[in-house]
Amino acid sequence: MSKPARRHQCSYCGKCFKRLGNLKRHGLVHTGEKPYHCSQCGKCFSRSGHLKKHERIHTGEKPFYCSQCGKCFRALKLHERIHTGEKPYHCSQCGKCFNQSGTLKQHERIHTGEKPYHCSQCGKCFNRSGHLKAHELVHTGEKPYHCSQCGKCFNQLGSLKQHELVHTGEKPHHCSQCGKWFSQSGDLKKHKRIHTEKPYHCSQCGKCFNQLGTLKQHELGHTGEKPYHCSQCAKCFNQLWTLKQHELVHTGEKPHHCSQCAKCFSQSRYLKKHERIHTGEKPYHCSQCAKCFSQSRYLKKHEKIHTGEKLYQCSQCGKCFSRSGHLEAHELVHTGEKPYHCSQCAKCFNQSGDLKKHERIHTGEMPYHCSQCGKCFNQSGDLKKHERIHTGEKPYHCSHCGKCFNQHERIHTGEKPYHCSRCVKCFNQLGALKQHERIHTGEKPYHCSQCGKLWLHIWLAYVLQTEKLCDQTQSK
Repeated sequence: MSKPARRHQCSYCGKCFKRLGNLKRHGLVHTGEKPYHCSQCGKCFSRSGHLKKHERIHTGEKPFYCSQCGKCFRALKLHERIHTGEKPYHCSQCGKCFNQSGTLKQHERIHTGEKPYHCSQCGKCFNRSGHLKAHELVHTGEKPYHCSQCGKCFNQLGSLKQHELVHTGEKPHHCSQCGKWFSQSGDLKKHKRIHTEKPYHCSQCGKCFNQLGTLKQHELGHTGEKPYHCSQCAKCFNQLWTLKQHELVHTGEKPHHCSQCAKCFSQSRYLKKHERIHTGEKPYHCSQCAKCFSQSRYLKKHEKIHTGEKLYQCSQCGKCFSRSGHLEAHELVHTGEKPYHCSQCAKCFNQSGDLKKHERIHTGEMPYHCSQCGKCFNQSGDLKKHERIHTGEKPYHCSHCGKCFNQHERIHTGEKPYHCSRCVKCFNQLGALKQHERIHTGEKPYHCSQCGKLWLHIWLAYVLQTEKLCDQTQSK
């Protein structure tokens, strides 16, 4: 008959042990005693085995060899679980499994909300000691990790490793759904949520997000909080990246360069938009007419043509516009303001586009060319009218005689809505009135580039210089 096993009980917690030595080791947990000291750094341990493992850090000894991959380790059992896939430590809350007990303990703090590591500088709390150490570098300003390629410094080793991928171009993380590659595992995890879920919900409006950071940024829109302050002008922002972009205004830095024309930009998104000029890419498609645009804002403006939406209303006359810029230009009609001045003749205009058209009178520029006959025009509208001569298009139908014209009905009605303020003469076209008024003002805005002579009508100046009749007219 075998003897009953002796049980040694802990007087603190009642736990029992078969061996007295095991009880004594356990007692150190309650007393906090750590009798084993490292001679190299003075660190203390409650068990001799823990001290021996620690000493290998100083000696560099890695006595355990992995038969699977040939690597050497100070402790082999933890590594072997990578090959076997064994995860013996289970979370009682969510059932998630881990291959290390320490990793399980860190995970459990997510459920308990425990954050035992406190920053002595600002009081911020963390659930991992490593996160606290990384945070403390923010206060010290220390950036001990240097990039060997460009010399850039980082306060975390992980940040340096991520940065180095910029130089190598390596993207080791692959999305199995769409085949997209990423340089960082975190970016891949965020990306995968596009295919699957949006787990973060806004308690204010119920909107869902696939990233916690995006939710937090969104919530600032409800609170109105703008925690990021510019040290130069005291302007405030609700997102850190928006502040960083703003700071480039003060520094004048434009770090993003176009490889085609060497133009520089302060933000990468501006560079991407610009590059579409060179590539001709127009990724934004109109679902109504299949027209394509290089920028989303151009598509949104265009879509209002189909919807007929006119959100911008004039407070003076109630007229509505599809674009805010069109409303602003219209309001100048009521105020009489003409902020755009011609440097040549001091004539004023209420729209910048009208000033540009006018300046072509002085410069003689005719940028709109007819592809059929090569004739040039200083306004796109004039070119369109001219092209109808070649195409035979007559878009305006006369209800009186059935003929088709550009502008014809006023012949039948006799309407002449444009009146001269000098002589009360009337005209059926605005352009005809403007030409007539020059008789009274003496204005001759069209210059002949051959002889410098001034003319009332642009067509006369154009004919004389193209037919080279300047000498004949001067001699006569």
